[in-house]
This record gives sequence, C-alpha cells and structure tokens, in this order.
Amino acid sequence: MREEHRLRAFENRVRKRISGPKRDEATGEWRKLHSEELNDLYSTPNIIWVIKSRRMRWAALVARVGEKRSVYRILMGKPEGRIPLGRPRHRWEDDIKVVWGVLAD
Repeated sequence: MREEHRLRAFENRVRKRISGPKRDEATGEWRKLHSEELNDLYSTPNIIWVIKSRRMRWAALVARVGEKRSVYRILMGKPEGRIPLGRPRHRWEDDIKVVWGVLAD
C-alpha cells in the first residue's frame, strides 16, 4: 500500500511537471493543475494497474516455459540458508499470489 501511494504521487508529480502551469481564464493568473484535472486531461491507465498487469503477464510466461528452464526454477524455488532478522520483505511474488487467489475464487 505504501509503495502504491508513492507510485501514484510520483505519477502525479511527473504529470504536473509535463503539463506545466495553466493560465486561469477567470482571473488570468498562472496556476498548477490539480490531480483531478490531470486525470481528466490524460487518459493513460493507472500506473499501479500497468505494473501489476505486466507482472502477471511475465509470471504467466514463466509458468509456461517449463520446469527445466532456469527462470522457472528461480521463480518457484525456495532458497536455502538462514532467514534474516526483522520483518520479512514484501515481494512482488506475494502480489501475484494474492491476485491469483482472487482470480481463482
């Protein structure tokens, strides 16, 4: 969730920088566009949706290549060794499992 918020904020920042200031017709002053105005202006898909769909496409490709390919073994394999201290890292593989779980229901 925190990463998604940061990505959306970055996307809005880039859109504002690309579009630049806009002259207000009523007052004649220059101002920055609001996020809602930028969303109406640009019809690009949400960056979070694009990233998740590309991850799913890649995971589907890896699932089709077969068990003997190294990419498949790396994705499905379990590393051996000690587990680091602290909270486990959030991996994109966890997102795929969540989405596949939602699609399976």
